[in-house]
Amino acid sequence: MFDAETISMLLEGVWDTLYMTLVSTFFSYVFGMVMGVVLVICRKGGIRPCPALYAVLDVVVNLTRSFPFLILMIAVIPLTRLLVGTSIGNNATVVPLVIAAAPFVARLVESSLLEVDAGVVEAAQSMGASTMQIILKVLLPEATPSLINGSAIATTTILGYSAMSGAVGGGGLGKLAIMYGYNRYQTDIMFVTVVLLIIIVQIFQSIGNWATKRSDRRIS
Repeated sequence: MFDAETISMLLEGVWDTLYMTLVSTFFSYVFGMVMGVVLVICRKGGIRPCPALYAVLDVVVNLTRSFPFLILMIAVIPLTRLLVGTSIGNNATVVPLVIAAAPFVARLVESSLLEVDAGVVEAAQSMGASTMQIILKVLLPEATPSLINGSAIATTTILGYSAMSGAVGGGGLGKLAIMYGYNRYQTDIMFVTVVLLIIIVQIFQSIGNWATKRSDRRIS
C-alpha cells in the first residue's frame, strides 16, 4: 500500500507527535500542578485562604482556557520566536501547547485535590503539620489515583492540540494529515494518520488506567 519513503514519513510523524505531546505534558504539569495546588490552598475554606490571589489565578486560568488553540498558537508567535527562535516545527509547537494545556491541568489538579477527605487534612492540621507538609504528605499522596487518571486525560487532550497545530506550522501526524490528506487529496494518508492517532490515544489511556488502579490503595 505504501512505499518505504511513505512509511518512513509516517514513522517520523509518530515520533514528532509523541515528542510534542510528552514534552508539552511534562511542562504543562510543571506549571499546572503549581497553579492547581495554589487554587486549592488559597480558596475560601482552604489551608491558607487568600481570596485576592485565588481570584486573580482563577481569572487567568479561565481566560487562558477560553482561547481556541489555533488562535492562541498564532497569538503567541512572538513569544514562541523569543523562546525557541522559530515559530514553526516541533519545538515551536511546544510553547503554545504548554500555554494552552497548563490551565487545563491546573483545573484537573484542583479537582483531584478537592476530592481528598477534609477530615484527613484537618487531622494533619491538628497535629501541627505545616502547609508544605500537608501538600506533600497528605493532599498529593491521597489524590494520586485521581491525579494519574487526570494526567491520561491531559495527555490525550494535548495530543489532540498537537494534531491541530499542523494547520499553522506544527509537525507530526497533524501536519501529514493536512499536507497530504487534505491539500493533496490523498485519503489513504489521511486514514492512516487518523488510525495512528487513535492507537496512540488508546495506548496513553490504557497506561493511565493501569497506573491509576496500581496506585489506588482501596483496590486490593
